[in-house]
Amino acid sequence: MELRLGVERHTFTILARCRGTGAIGIGIATYSLGVGGYCPAISSTGGVLSSQAFADPRLRPIGMKRLEAGGSAGEALEAMQSADSYIEFRQIGIVDIRGNVAVHTGSKARSWAGHKTGDGWVAMGNVLAGSQVVDSMAENFESTNGLALEDRLLSSVEAGRDAGGQPEGQRSAALIVYHDESYPWMDLRVDAHEEPVAELRRVYSIYSPMTSYYYDLRPKDPHNTPTQQEWMQEHFSKG
Repeated sequence: MELRLGVERHTFTILARCRGTGAIGIGIATYSLGVGGYCPAISSTGGVLSSQAFADPRLRPIGMKRLEAGGSAGEALEAMQSADSYIEFRQIGIVDIRGNVAVHTGSKARSWAGHKTGDGWVAMGNVLAGSQVVDSMAENFESTNGLALEDRLLSSVEAGRDAGGQPEGQRSAALIVYHDESYPWMDLRVDAHEEPVAELRRVYSIYSPMTSYYYDLRPKDPHNTPTQQEWMQEHFSKG
């Protein structure tokens, strides 16, 4: 299969594994549309990755296949690199299910482009206002240790936006987190919005209190699952 130059995704991203819970996830924002469906791939048995810059979504299953077979983040990155004749246009970040990280910022990714890594996390971006965007994301993620992974990821994306984000602004954003099931703990996406990160925060504030209802009750105990209205009244009524 020949991989060709893809659609350019001017993007800033944080990928991570929570050391305490084992949860994995990604927070991502970009000027391009549909980022939540185009750049990330995530599996509770493999890890999380994002292929961006001149993104080719066909790279994602190559990396994820290696991760789900037990390969490391580095091995998954090598598989993606060896399959792509345009690898220097790409930016790829990977965190495997054990917390190992690997990242590639191609020499032809448009400036400013770069990345930082830490214990179980990757912060990266391209076509950014400057290196301060990734620096701010990294510093924010490190400073929020102890919070739920989804809170840390979203806060990190907000920090990247506040540090300048992309010169032309953002139009789509996503927050995706998996725990130990094959389906997501949460998968929230915003598209075609003037302030997608702020809108993602608003959606998250509404969805977050309902997470256990959607993640546990509905799929695992449907016989005893109340209606959403009944559940909300029981859990959120001021009484």
